[in-house]
Amino acid sequence: MPDKTLKLSRRRLVGAAAATWLLAVSRVGFAAVPQIVALRIWPSSTYTRVTLESSSPLKYKQFTLAGPDRLVIDLEGVELNATLQGIGTLINGGDPFVKSARAAQFSADTVRLVLELKTEIAPQVFTLNPVAEFRDRLVVDLYPAKPQDDPLLALLQDYNRGKLDERPQLKPQPGKAGVDRPVTIVLDPGHGGEDPGAIGPSGVREKDVVLRIARELRQLINSQRNMRAHLTRDEDVFIPLGVRVAKARKLGADLFISIHADAFTTPTARGSSVFALSEKGATSTAARFLAKTQNDADLIGGVRIGGKDKYLAHTLLDLTQTATINDSLKLGKAVLGHMGNLNTLHKSRVEQAGFAVLKAPDIPSILVETAFISNPEEEKKLVDPAFQRKMAESLLAGIKGYFGQSTLYARG
Repeated sequence: MPDKTLKLSRRRLVGAAAATWLLAVSRVGFAAVPQIVALRIWPSSTYTRVTLESSSPLKYKQFTLAGPDRLVIDLEGVELNATLQGIGTLINGGDPFVKSARAAQFSADTVRLVLELKTEIAPQVFTLNPVAEFRDRLVVDLYPAKPQDDPLLALLQDYNRGKLDERPQLKPQPGKAGVDRPVTIVLDPGHGGEDPGAIGPSGVREKDVVLRIARELRQLINSQRNMRAHLTRDEDVFIPLGVRVAKARKLGADLFISIHADAFTTPTARGSSVFALSEKGATSTAARFLAKTQNDADLIGGVRIGGKDKYLAHTLLDLTQTATINDSLKLGKAVLGHMGNLNTLHKSRVEQAGFAVLKAPDIPSILVETAFISNPEEEKKLVDPAFQRKMAESLLAGIKGYFGQSTLYARG
């Protein structure tokens, strides 16, 4: 899914000081009248997101019209500019929800946006406060109004209603994984949609390279006799952290592997790393910093306030968490050993911190930092299809090593 924007791609700021400085600068020198500074559209098979970024908070009204079906959004106190006028050029013909879009000066102080729709939708419109390099945002999420056979959509809808933690959890799959039934592995390509993740020196986006690696690994896993893989996202779409965890639990996953590409404030940092959840604090300052960066994904990607954190906070109360963390450490050690045959290791042991995406209480879960995208040499590796394939192979070897049954999964 293309990243369609009227503005140049922005670099993810690394470090709280840089983000704070930019936020301070962004609040100086702007007129009281909001200016639309960027407009982005993220279509996907599950939902389409429209994001309007402005120099100050927007006031708006929304309503729908029929014949043809349209969603209308009136932006109050706004003047039409080139960014708004170009909204029609951002529409992707493959968007399952939006047929066309236009903007016009409806009155002296109101700009009207009209989204002509392909199907009946259930819109969710909300605002986001400035965070990192983003200013104030107005988010328009377009979900299908009619029931769909889409498990991910059902989880997203529960999440947005603040009811995700009330969904009954499935019982563990019967039988021994890899013997009585296939091993179910959920792969989680980090970031997506509005959240690009870290951005390398030449503009390579973390969300893109980790999706390619995850797809490679899925293909390798599914070629094994007794293993099956699923992705938390298979498109350039934003999925909240809690929904990623919930999808793994709904699928009855035996393992959960979140795939990322690290970044640091200096370009010399390099190497691969593996992380597991900690209940007792981070094992290093770097692990704590990384966990905070990854946990901010919901703020960057944009979630409704009512939908945040209830599920993830609840799962930590599960008494099975300690045993799961021990299994996660074993999995991480096996994976780290094989990654060391491909790339320099940033740390020779599995580190731990409070990663929100690893908080499924009953699924061994690890977060893999494949390489430092902020390092020019490793950025080049990350976009190399051969390296992506080898990285996927090393992760598969680690998974097999964890189960200690390498010969079991090979097709005979």
